[in-house]
Amino acid sequence: MHTLTVGDKAPEFTLQNQNDEAISLSKALQSGPVLVYFYPKASTPGCTVQACGLRDSQPQLNDLSVTVFGISPDPVAKLKKFSDKQSLNFSLLSDEDHAIADAFGVWGEKKFMGKIYDGIHRLSFLVGQDGNIAHVFNKFKTKDHHEVVLAYLAE
Repeated sequence: MHTLTVGDKAPEFTLQNQNDEAISLSKALQSGPVLVYFYPKASTPGCTVQACGLRDSQPQLNDLSVTVFGISPDPVAKLKKFSDKQSLNFSLLSDEDHAIADAFGVWGEKKFMGKIYDGIHRLSFLVGQDGNIAHVFNKFKTKDHHEVVLAYLAE
């Protein structure tokens, strides 16, 4: 697993969102920076807390022209259910074959309760309008992820 770092070119992608619309990074970057956050599985406790924090921070993120994309290996139908249940106000993108997670370097070996398996590592990337990684968020808890992002953006 080779995780992208600051200055690396973000991989271009077009993925289906919870409404089955094609969403591309390059189009989103036309209006400002993009926060791409990877999460393991929709509707799990940690992922719900993280998504709701970003949902509640949308006014501040909008003021900074930051678009939010949540990416997981979940199918579109599961993302739709998650988004509707939590009233999410940003795009959740389906990366079922984890190709984009691989490209960002967040798909790899994980350990949980003694089991070893491959999955998404919970990391977030701020992609600048130039298409390069401006910041990597790798030290946060799901409940304070949005606060860590906003604090960085305020600097």
